[in-house]
Amino acid sequence: MRKEDKEIAIAKIADTLKAYSCFYLVETAGLDAEKTSALRRACFNADIKLMVVKNTLLHKALESLEGDYSEIYGALKGATSVMFSNVGNAPAKLIKDIRKKDKEATLPALKAAYVEETVYIGADQLDTLASIKSKNELIADVVALLQSPAKNVVSALTSGGTKLHGILETLSKKEN
Repeated sequence: MRKEDKEIAIAKIADTLKAYSCFYLVETAGLDAEKTSALRRACFNADIKLMVVKNTLLHKALESLEGDYSEIYGALKGATSVMFSNVGNAPAKLIKDIRKKDKEATLPALKAAYVEETVYIGADQLDTLASIKSKNELIADVVALLQSPAKNVVSALTSGGTKLHGILETLSKKEN
């Protein structure tokens, strides 16, 4: 590969890294054509961008960005595919779903992940990554927690109003 081509590829990888809030480094080299096609389709449906990269080009792209990615450099061995997503747990859930459907599957295998400025190294981190809540899920939890006391107050006021209305209606019927 010519030097100019390498620079273009590094810039493209760096732009993709900037466009997404998290990325996963996965091993997919042992997948056959059918499983690779199914993985690409599943990634597309889950709004995950899958890109096969050369480790040295990814390393240089990470070095060109702001931030410290040095912990990830050790995982850049062997064939590497990168899963880009704006939802931190989406790639982990996708990998788990693929493995759930095929009990004997060992690929795709997680090498490392960068999610919300935190680095996760090793395949044993897959369950942890899958259980991480996205920003939207956290916001929904906070809103639900804030709404709960308000709903209880409104419910208490409403039920008290119906009781009072029922008592007044019963008393008005007795007088007739």
